[in-house]
Amino acid sequence: MAFEVTPLPYDDTALAPAVSAETLSYHHGKHHQAYIDKTNKAIEGTDHADKSLEEIIAAARGSDQGLFNNSAQSWNHGFYWNSMAGNETAPSDELKSMIESAFGSVDDLKEKLQERGAGHFASGWVWLAEKGGELTIEETHDGDTLADKDGVNPLLVIDLWEHAYYLDHQNARPAYLKAVTSDKLNWAFASDNLARGSTWKYS
Repeated sequence: MAFEVTPLPYDDTALAPAVSAETLSYHHGKHHQAYIDKTNKAIEGTDHADKSLEEIIAAARGSDQGLFNNSAQSWNHGFYWNSMAGNETAPSDELKSMIESAFGSVDDLKEKLQERGAGHFASGWVWLAEKGGELTIEETHDGDTLADKDGVNPLLVIDLWEHAYYLDHQNARPAYLKAVTSDKLNWAFASDNLARGSTWKYS
């Protein structure tokens, strides 16, 4: 199958000023599109052509770095768009309880995401995930992903690549992290991922 870029679930101005429409135009319309195009080109006419994106990621991990990078980045970006919201939603009672148990409060979790994201060396992703019935903050480097990781259910992700924030915040990654965590996280999406109990599927 040929994959497509995940549509933005909000207007391109909805995340401003944390993430501007100009940044979304480049990030969503060019970066994500390029990953999708390269994935589609790589799988055309191969045994991967009819697989899901998650199956392609798992098959390419450790055996085809180019295909892995592009397919994983395609997945990560689709997940990232859904992890953001123009108006911050509220976590479900179940998720809120788990957040309070693991981190103290939603605000405390936001601070931890900011700290981990700011301290992450070079490009990558910082995730809120459920593992073994508990919440955890995970980091992946470069194009790595949690899409195919057994026993880990990603709930939210924040992109740490410079193209996610450079037009709006230059090299001040902490400012970007504070902006997106302050009121742009889609807790409804995270709650749905938790309730489903299995990893979100790219479509």
